Amino acid sequence: MTASADPPPLFLEPAAAFAKIVAERRSVRGFRPDPVPDALIERIFTIAGQAPSNCNAQPWITHLVSGASLARIRAMLRAEAEAKRFDPDVPVTTAYAGAYKARRIGAAVALFEATGVGRDDEAARQASTMRNFDLFDAPHAAFIFMPRVFGMREAADIGMYAQTLMLALTAHGLASCPQAAIGLFAGALKRELGIADDLICLFGISFGRADEAHPSCNAITRRAPLAELLVRHD
Repeated sequence: MTASADPPPLFLEPAAAFAKIVAERRSVRGFRPDPVPDALIERIFTIAGQAPSNCNAQPWITHLVSGASLARIRAMLRAEAEAKRFDPDVPVTTAYAGAYKARRIGAAVALFEATGVGRDDEAARQASTMRNFDLFDAPHAAFIFMPRVFGMREAADIGMYAQTLMLALTAHGLASCPQAAIGLFAGALKRELGIADDLICLFGISFGRADEAHPSCNAITRRAPLAELLVRHD
């Protein structure tokens, strides 16, 4: 047996292991159906709970949905999306411009090229978009909520929590996809889950084991060079 060129994180120094986990985390859009064991899920979410937050408020409230409940959520989300019954809790950003627009287009092009969707094939593009609401066939989804009394500061805390969660999933050999599109149907999702309106839905995270055979797994999104994102003051 030939040794792997890249040793698993367990055998790397902590800094190298962390860099490897960060690099391997990606938005996976094809999952295998087999569920993740409950004990492993609890371990991963316990790790995620170590994320920092302002004044240790820990403003994230996560609803984990699997099995028959997730099947109902999929059917509901697809129906809402097909009917275009948008009901978000937070404003939706539509005006991407400049470098932000270019990066967004680049990510879409990478996905369409990997999955064989033509530039002028509107039906195929729509079908690709609708897969968001099938949660990419993942066996689990975490829907992230925040008390309505909170604002941008606490939403930033939840971003740190979500990244910690996805890195923990990656470190345990699992895949994930953060999905802001889920927030477009916040009202219907809360009704389906029996959640009061004093919580707002920010996004969802589908997760499970990656289906490496799915063509979307070949989509590679590029990151902007550091010089575009880091402003130094020496």
